[in-house]
Amino acid sequence: MTVIRYGVWEGEVIDNRDRRRFEIADVPGFEDFDEFDPGNSVLAFFGGKGFFVFDESADMLEAVQKHIARAAEESCGKCTPCRVGLQVLSQKLMELRQYPKKGKMLDDIQLLADQIKETSLCGLGQTAPVALAALLKHFSDEVLASTSRPSGQGAATYVTAPCIEACPAKVRIPKYIDYIKEGKFTHSVGVVLQKYPMAATCGRVCVRFCELECRRTQVDEAVGIKVLKRFVADKERYVTDSWFSKDLIAAKKPDDLKVAVIGTGPAGISVAYHMLLRGYPVDVFEAMTEPGGMAAVGIPEYRLPKKEILHKEISIIETLGGTITYNQRMGHDFTLQDLKDRGYHAIFLGLGAHRGKTLGIPGEDRSVEGYITGVKFLLYINHYFIDIGLPVDLGEVMVVVGGGNVAMDCARSALRMGVKEVHLVYRRTKSEMPADVEEVEAAEREGVIFHFLSHPTRILHEDGKVTGVELIEMEIGEADASGRRGVHPKEGSAHVLETNFIVPAIGQGVDHTFLTGSETLELDKWGLIPVDGSTMMTDIKGVFAGGDCVSGPATLIEAMSQGERAAEAMDDYLTYGKVKFNPERRMSKLLEGIKKINADGVDVPVQHMYRVEIPELDPEVRKRIFEEVEKPISKEEAIREAERCMRCYRVYSVVTDK
Repeated sequence: MTVIRYGVWEGEVIDNRDRRRFEIADVPGFEDFDEFDPGNSVLAFFGGKGFFVFDESADMLEAVQKHIARAAEESCGKCTPCRVGLQVLSQKLMELRQYPKKGKMLDDIQLLADQIKETSLCGLGQTAPVALAALLKHFSDEVLASTSRPSGQGAATYVTAPCIEACPAKVRIPKYIDYIKEGKFTHSVGVVLQKYPMAATCGRVCVRFCELECRRTQVDEAVGIKVLKRFVADKERYVTDSWFSKDLIAAKKPDDLKVAVIGTGPAGISVAYHMLLRGYPVDVFEAMTEPGGMAAVGIPEYRLPKKEILHKEISIIETLGGTITYNQRMGHDFTLQDLKDRGYHAIFLGLGAHRGKTLGIPGEDRSVEGYITGVKFLLYINHYFIDIGLPVDLGEVMVVVGGGNVAMDCARSALRMGVKEVHLVYRRTKSEMPADVEEVEAAEREGVIFHFLSHPTRILHEDGKVTGVELIEMEIGEADASGRRGVHPKEGSAHVLETNFIVPAIGQGVDHTFLTGSETLELDKWGLIPVDGSTMMTDIKGVFAGGDCVSGPATLIEAMSQGERAAEAMDDYLTYGKVKFNPERRMSKLLEGIKKINADGVDVPVQHMYRVEIPELDPEVRKRIFEEVEKPISKEEAIREAERCMRCYRVYSVVTDK
């Protein structure tokens, strides 16, 4: 068990240097600080709220100097205390070992650290010197002892922000926003393209985990991170035509190190992208006739135009030299063993979760006319109506069951297909719906009729056609152990809602026909593919997986993040025969346990300035057409929105044994 020898955190001083033992568990969030990587102990930790020392052999002077130097690298240069002060502070710490009057210099360093902390205009300058100032105030003797102690310890520094940590892909959000402020839009989209090729797609459909953690909410509203991403991706849409080519690949790998990617969804495209950039020959196999996976079939055209946005971004794969072969379904046209026999040394499974779940109620029959699961319904519209242009008759009344984004997409698409009444049935309250709030509000404005606390109990049909659905009202019950209140049927509330069409949109599962009788790939009790969370490798050596077939139905950004992680692991596997330790991922994992890094208040004066309003088509117009609902913002609006970013960078450091 790791012990804290001494430290200061959020102003609380801990000094156990004369005690035999002090359990780290007494400070919540620091339980996982035993080792940084296997066999490499954590000696000390520095953060924006203070520091802890776990081993008194740590060279505190060297550690804190590196911590301040890393912060100085991130300074935006807009205020003197941060721009100049951190550099001067770093230099003074370097000179301290040789300076004869160490006590006098320590006093100067202490004064400077306090001044930077109190006068900087952003979170970086305000928090970077906190650990140093606390160290000098309470434990200056340890710093003095370090001036004569030989160095040789290891160290890792990590720069992040609340929005970065919330983003599954860890996109450097403040950095691409900084470039927008400066009018450097190509540089801005370049920051996003370092992580994934689908910038314009993500700028339209991302669920914005980052905005939920934005510290700007403590002032007014979160920065419009998603809309800014869409702005630069659209504005620099054609930059990829000149940027991406085979010439971008610096060192091409041998032709026999072939990589196979199954599926052109976000996870598969992310893997192919990063492996191609690393120089590997990549072949992608897609079961359908178009690329995109769930992004193509599960997101309607009014949210994500396919040909001019999604398909164009996926075409980067072929521009980089990869191949995409369509109508190739795993388990039907090829197997895992076939791929191995063809010489593929690493295989990625991005199979998605395309099989819609059923309600499990009397009268439910997939063969009845007017019954279709949510994902299949969206695929049906996308293929027959949008792609081919065939007329599709869905009747006059439709019932959609579910509360997620797929349910919203089904309901809103049905209106655009000419259905006069679209009813959405959800068994809980509006506030409990998992769908994006914006999607729910858009559906309401377009005329979808909501039935909250309502649940289907039976599907009615005559002569092979759906005629209605029996519903029962639900009541909220007592809270369970997790605090969530259950729901139960309300006695005597059953009633029939007449309808021509019922669409269950209550979730999706993995279609297991990809496994043949000879395949031994492990599946978990939910029918998903288990993987090592750090490497994304399955139980079969050299076979990796990611996206919905691993996590269950999730988000585009989560799938792309898993794809990037898998590509990194596949590169290690093909190069070294094993997956190497990733210090940045370990630092991020350590921070998960610590009190949220955005919990501290906003200390600097911030002018109230509400976020940009996104132009939209009028609900009465858009509900009849599949044209994109949200319209782009102007250059002036984008720069003004970017100026709202408070640049909440934080620097974290660990000192290690080696």
